[in-house]
Amino acid sequence: MTEPPETGPLRRQSSPTVVRSGRESISAELALTVFRHMVRARAMEERSIKMSKSGEAYFWIGGPGEEAFNTCLGMQVRCGEGTSFDYLHLHYRNSATLLAMGMPMLDHFRQMAMAVTDPFSRGRNFVGHYAKREWNVIPVTSVIEVQYLMAPGTALMQKRAGGEGITVVTGGDAGTAEGDFESGLIWSSRPGQELPVLMIVTNNRAGISTPHDTQHAVRRIADRAGPYGIAHETIDGNDPVAAWHGIDRAMRHVRAARKPYLLEANVSRLHGHSSSSGAQRQRGEADPLELFERKLLDAGAIDAETVQSLRADAKAEADDAVVQATGEPKPTAADVEWGTYAPSRVDVVYPDDYTGLPGR
Repeated sequence: MTEPPETGPLRRQSSPTVVRSGRESISAELALTVFRHMVRARAMEERSIKMSKSGEAYFWIGGPGEEAFNTCLGMQVRCGEGTSFDYLHLHYRNSATLLAMGMPMLDHFRQMAMAVTDPFSRGRNFVGHYAKREWNVIPVTSVIEVQYLMAPGTALMQKRAGGEGITVVTGGDAGTAEGDFESGLIWSSRPGQELPVLMIVTNNRAGISTPHDTQHAVRRIADRAGPYGIAHETIDGNDPVAAWHGIDRAMRHVRAARKPYLLEANVSRLHGHSSSSGAQRQRGEADPLELFERKLLDAGAIDAETVQSLRADAKAEADDAVVQATGEPKPTAADVEWGTYAPSRVDVVYPDDYTGLPGR
């Protein structure tokens, strides 16, 4: 995992060694790292929304409100290529996960700007549709929840290969009404053929525009794992302390037992579903970044001056990345077949600065 540049001391000399939430705690050092990633993720998303509204980009979709859970997920992934590492089948609200894993903010904005320098899709796909072979990040699809049925495939490969690598698949609550979700439960839990799959549902209580309570009869989506004999839990995904321990418990189970686990995280949706719905701020939703900032301040783990410095640095990082991304070349018709057929040819000529593009 690549850490963002340090911005100077984050803790007071008298700061606590741990940050608590109920009976659970994490070290103050870990809490501050999580907070820094969350601040950067929020700045990145807010600048992305601004891009879509200003005409610097065509479309936005992302995960403001899911930073606490997704950051903790990204920090606990065993990142690498091959069966010994974790495979990730993500959805389009996992920007904070990739950022916590070490993705440069610039690469996110390259996809947002549809620049040919976008390392995930060469400027061809929506933002948040990541794909990275070196990190086992399977290409994100716009078709919701198909990833739940794709995940048993990589998990089966890992089971046969041995080791502790697991498959992690994420999606939203609305998509669990799709048959692919139920099929994922079935194929990962067949007696004697269980698979090392961590199935995650980030529940923000809404589909694109459909309220959760009008679609789901169960009180907790995680309870749907019970009939299949799958271990499961529902946690507060807005609390980084609870999220950290919930993810840790789930991953430990899957790695050791080589069996599936369903983890439901209750999170917020702070903006509309995408720029198609206006991306307006949703009032009345709990903001995990504000809640965690207050927890750290109250605990004496950070001071207001440092918080402001972190926010300013993250905003400057995002602004600078947008300037660079929007100034880089766009895809042309000459490379439309790149990545579509194997082997792929790239006939288009870009400036010398971009000769290191994927596939060149």
